[in-house]
Amino acid sequence: MPANTTDKYSWNDAPPAGQPMQGKEKFPGPLYPPGAAPTYTPSKKTPFAKAVKRAMAHIGAWPWDPDSWDDAWSDAAAYGVEGNVNKAGMKAVQAWSGTIQPTGNVGEKTYNFLRSVRIPQGRTHAGEPAWDSVCQSLTQQALDAQLPPTPPPAQKTLRQKAYEVAVTQLGTKESPPNSNQVKYTSWYGMVGPWCAMFCTWAYETQGDSPSFVKGSRYAYVPYIVDDARGGRNGLSVTSDPLPGDVVAYNWGGSTSADAYYYDHVGLFESWQDGRTVFGAIEGNTSTSNNSNGGEVMRRSRNINSQGTVFIRVREP
Repeated sequence: MPANTTDKYSWNDAPPAGQPMQGKEKFPGPLYPPGAAPTYTPSKKTPFAKAVKRAMAHIGAWPWDPDSWDDAWSDAAAYGVEGNVNKAGMKAVQAWSGTIQPTGNVGEKTYNFLRSVRIPQGRTHAGEPAWDSVCQSLTQQALDAQLPPTPPPAQKTLRQKAYEVAVTQLGTKESPPNSNQVKYTSWYGMVGPWCAMFCTWAYETQGDSPSFVKGSRYAYVPYIVDDARGGRNGLSVTSDPLPGDVVAYNWGGSTSADAYYYDHVGLFESWQDGRTVFGAIEGNTSTSNNSNGGEVMRRSRNINSQGTVFIRVREP
């Protein structure tokens, strides 16, 4: 559609023809040219400026040259260019509306006018909406650019990762039975009762835990409890366990008993009945042998049935 350079503003000769408002996009904010300063802060570049220029070009107040339209709201676009019949500018459009103060600034009233006016007779696509689908798309781009950036996904803690990988191990059994031969003992480098090695594996394979070390910490439950009580190696006792925290058991004994009496350990999962019954993911257990059952299982425990110590593992 060539620019109309001979009409001498003839698009002003007839009053605007109205129509139902086009598009559902909300007003993205005013456009102020550099000449509006210091009363108004000149607008930053925005696709909305290009949308307005497109509608102005449909009307005949701006050159139809899409490749030349940028995202800046310039003085020329706002006020027009004297002596250039093809660049009447926004002030002329506003004067033509008969209802908008001709300032060259684009406010919501001007936006709604552009959405509601038809292309004047004598121009290409006469009678069609000046605010076409491309204008609507550019306006939506401007609105999208105003949205706050999407925050990066929250990083999982090592405790969460250890718990999640432990859940994937449910059903893993030593082979042959009663041999302590299982992937966690092979990984740790020592064959023996492996509930503590299972916890070490869960943490160490998911990150660099300050508490667990492959081959040296931990394969022995009393050491875990003793170090937690002493605040060593990033371990500490907690009364408010979270999924993935370590939980150690002293069967038939008290919570305050010497660490030596603790002989089983797992990873806390969740409270099941207030703060009395809880679930845990435990290695080397079974319903017939709590501490040496040969399988990774989800167990339900009651804190009143044995000594129980919940242990927090410091994050790296």
